[in-house]
Amino acid sequence: MQAIFWHDGRWYEDEQPKLLGPMDHAAWMASVAFDGARSIGRLVPDLDRHCARLVVSAERMLLRPTLAAAEIEALCREAVRRLDGIQATYIRPMFFATRGFVVPEPDSTDFCLTVYAAPLPDPKGTSCCFSSYRRPARDQAPTDAKASCLYPNMQRALVEAAGRGFENAITFDPSGNVAELATANLWIGKDGKALTPVCNGTFLNGITRQRVQALLQASGIEVLETTLTRQDVLEADEVFSTGNYGKVMPITRLEDRSLQPGPICQQARDAYFAFAETQPVG
Repeated sequence: MQAIFWHDGRWYEDEQPKLLGPMDHAAWMASVAFDGARSIGRLVPDLDRHCARLVVSAERMLLRPTLAAAEIEALCREAVRRLDGIQATYIRPMFFATRGFVVPEPDSTDFCLTVYAAPLPDPKGTSCCFSSYRRPARDQAPTDAKASCLYPNMQRALVEAAGRGFENAITFDPSGNVAELATANLWIGKDGKALTPVCNGTFLNGITRQRVQALLQASGIEVLETTLTRQDVLEADEVFSTGNYGKVMPITRLEDRSLQPGPICQQARDAYFAFAETQPVG
């Protein structure tokens, strides 16, 4: 068994239940909030925080969550135990609306959980270019939620990057300052300090980002949340990303520049996986 699903009080093992039809609000008006966590072996780092964020995201998407964060967390843990033996999984709980015309009907909110095998990417390094696509301003999209409707523009950024021979893209905020990658938060190392774009409401303050920030500070590395420009990134000593899918990943090619995985990235990665060892599924 490589995946497991939960919906309406029932576990499914063979295939995901068919949840949405063409008349459902989420299918045509994108009233979907989700979160992404991971299991690494029998470890589930920050699972509680991912589940709590999902509830907040759903409320900000005008939905009415049908489960509390603790209930979602318990289901996620049970799913990981049911998939015992899989080295790494992606954990994706989701709220969505089934009724409404333009505005979703809060009482139509439904929930499902998907947990499936997803190996951690090789930390050898990834390639990135700067994108022509930007993150939206706070008054242009629900940027304070982890919402499916925010991803199509990042999909376009990824396709643009792939067309240029890169694996990911560095996007900008509406003011032209660096925001994040299309799929993860961005960090640079400069003169022994770790710098990351200050959260200005155009992108999420990622849970892995927050964890790495605390771990680096605890190890004695100065962390600065600040405004970063394209030139700041180009002139960095090292560049890396944090996010749920790859956790901490070095960026080893940036536009036409080759980089080596740096010491701050390695410190962040080592510290993160040491922290993960304290987070058993139970």
